[in-house]
Amino acid sequence: MTSRCFKGNVRTMKHEIRTLIGKNCITPGDGQKVYDLVHPELLALHEVELDFAGVEIVASPFFNFAIGQLLRDIEPETLNRLLKFSNLNTVGKQILKLVIENSKRYYSDPDFRNRVDQVISEQANTQ
Repeated sequence: MTSRCFKGNVRTMKHEIRTLIGKNCITPGDGQKVYDLVHPELLALHEVELDFAGVEIVASPFFNFAIGQLLRDIEPETLNRLLKFSNLNTVGKQILKLVIENSKRYYSDPDFRNRVDQVISEQANTQ
């Protein structure tokens, strides 16, 4: 479920992740669904809240696609100001923190990005 809330002149979009995705947030495809919802709002400088109430499992692939790729074209400071998380369990917070740290480096350091892309390509070719 998605709802709009106005605080003064600031529009906040709240997305209930359990309703959108379910109790298990694991796959890149599910993460992409969240990204597709929040990315345009964040580019328009609207606040977004992701509510994880009722979500039991979150995994790195989900967060890589839902959140990590936002750092491709949104500055970390802007993302921190506009994107809020509620009802995310402790493990989810730890995974999210790691994904954000890795994504910041990936999108800001071309050498690191090239090395990661090379490893991923090599892994894909061996399978």
